Amino acid sequence: MVAIIKYNAGNIRSVAFALERLQVSFTITDNPEEIQKADKIIFPGVGEANTTMCYLKEKKLDALIKNLKQPVLGICLGMQLLCAYSEENDTRCIGVFDEQVKKFQPQGHEKVPHMGWNSILPTHEWVDRDVADKFVYFVHSYFVPVNSHTSAITEYIQPFSAAMKKDNFYAVQFHPEKSAAVGEKILCSFLKQS
Repeated sequence: MVAIIKYNAGNIRSVAFALERLQVSFTITDNPEEIQKADKIIFPGVGEANTTMCYLKEKKLDALIKNLKQPVLGICLGMQLLCAYSEENDTRCIGVFDEQVKKFQPQGHEKVPHMGWNSILPTHEWVDRDVADKFVYFVHSYFVPVNSHTSAITEYIQPFSAAMKKDNFYAVQFHPEKSAAVGEKILCSFLKQS
């Protein structure tokens, strides 16, 4: 059973629809016991970092997420909140990845937010190499710089982490649930982890 963490961030239903298409059993919950009992956890999100962290702390979900032992997938804002700090409203985050989330600075014709389809280059770890140069869907104004946990890179204004992994924590900046067959392949790759 997969648990999708329910909190004050958008995009939870589209992740649920993606799991339905893959015929994967799931529950949408903010119940700590249900989350801890799940085989895998998905931590999705669209929203603003500071407001979301306040909500997670109020519900004590921040400490719960950090201490999970099963595979956890952070998506978009979920990935950023797994980092230590975000420049978005000077936000202390959960701290699984000891990285800082930075704001894109517009350059030339490249506008912020980075929105639309862009290719990914898997570097190592869990992202299948056969998705190299395939396109996935992004919507974000903040990014995680390339670091020792980076599993895939995308170039927009500068190279940044499209995916990361540390221990049982997996993360993607793009939206696999909105990225057609490539996104399904990456979701399946996560769901195979143990």
